[in-house]
Amino acid sequence: MSAFGAEIAMRRKQAGHDIVLAGVALHADPSGALYWPDHGLLAIADLHLEKGSSFAARGMLLPPYDSAATLARLGRLVAHYAPRLVVALGDNFHDGGGPTRLGDDDRAVLRGLQRGRHWVWLTGNHDPEPTDNVGGAFHATFPLGPLSFRHKPNGTDGEIAGHLHPVARVANRGRAVSRRCFAADKTRMVMPAFGAFAGGLNVRHAAFTDVFGTMNFTAHMLGERRLYAFAARRCLPD
Repeated sequence: MSAFGAEIAMRRKQAGHDIVLAGVALHADPSGALYWPDHGLLAIADLHLEKGSSFAARGMLLPPYDSAATLARLGRLVAHYAPRLVVALGDNFHDGGGPTRLGDDDRAVLRGLQRGRHWVWLTGNHDPEPTDNVGGAFHATFPLGPLSFRHKPNGTDGEIAGHLHPVARVANRGRAVSRRCFAADKTRMVMPAFGAFAGGLNVRHAAFTDVFGTMNFTAHMLGERRLYAFAARRCLPD
């Protein structure tokens, strides 16, 4: 390994922790992204770009900076991991008109992030159709080795999905703390939403039991510099 490669490998170990899924070691980043070193793959879920402008069109005003904030966070991850492949797990835009509303500056940032690497958009329930002028390739699912990336989880082995926006709630020093989290057992995972304005669903919700079959999975809560693992059955309901 070159000196540069060794430095990158060291930096990747500074935050987050590894989650083994279907025998594959994946690095879970505190930002909510997932990195697969063997393939130089960076995965993010539920960007919900242009959610602010979608709400504004319906008369519900939100600050119009969600796309810029989300892409800036993604940019820091791309700079850190230098991935060869980025996979976005659906609901990349908040609605079908989002790509058209994306501002010129944000579009330029997106193109810069895509330059020199493969970029895969998975279609979601908010953005079910491929679209023009956002670069990348569109797929419904993306299988690679023993893993398969998709938007909606269906509970199959080796699955990495988004859609549910998992959030864990735990007691800490006499108060309840809620954070986005990775929900995972040894064979499947639901990733946290990455978008700045994305909401969340408590891991005690029945939707997660439908995916995992039981409550015997782990909530890997996002912290500032690391993740915190809790048994889902020990997390608090809403």
